[in-house]
Amino acid sequence: MAAAFCLWLCCGGAAAAEVEISNPQLLAVEDGYVLNAEFNIDFGPRLEEAVDKGLVLNFVVEFDLTRPRWYWLDEKLVSRSQTYRLSYHALTRQYRLSTGALHQSFASLSEALRMLSRLRNWLVIEKPAADRADKGDKGDKALPKVGESYQAALRFRLDTTQLPRPFQIAALGSRDWNLGSDWKVWQLTLPSAESK
Repeated sequence: MAAAFCLWLCCGGAAAAEVEISNPQLLAVEDGYVLNAEFNIDFGPRLEEAVDKGLVLNFVVEFDLTRPRWYWLDEKLVSRSQTYRLSYHALTRQYRLSTGALHQSFASLSEALRMLSRLRNWLVIEKPAADRADKGDKGDKALPKVGESYQAALRFRLDTTQLPRPFQIAALGSRDWNLGSDWKVWQLTLPSAESK
């Protein structure tokens, strides 16, 4: 029976699931810069059924900050990623969304997806330590600077490499398992922290 379920999930012709990114914002805070964004996730029936049957799905949010250079390749200053795990626990009949050691439970899949679709206060650029700045560490030259222009890029995707092997193979040729966005790229000027 389990093999038949796996075969059914791996094959089929449902519409592809997609993600659209909107309203990305980089905000200055005391510790550095945080990123906020919205993900419009079209989850799809195959992924819903997979989660309901006990399959754990891993989603990755990736952020890059680069400095464009006219004379050479762009310089990548920041590259961050964060993984979210979505699972269903049949005993408690709750969906769980986890990142790192933090997790939150939800009564329905739509509530869990609503939380997954809102990225809030993700620290993507940390302020350098005071003692490192005092020493004049050469690494400080690569740190982003307030008032300069940069190119930011954000992406959301299902990490198919974390799926069980039969699903990884099926994901190569199936649109059902290609849940993800294109890179959302925008130009920004690094804001300064507001004086308090």
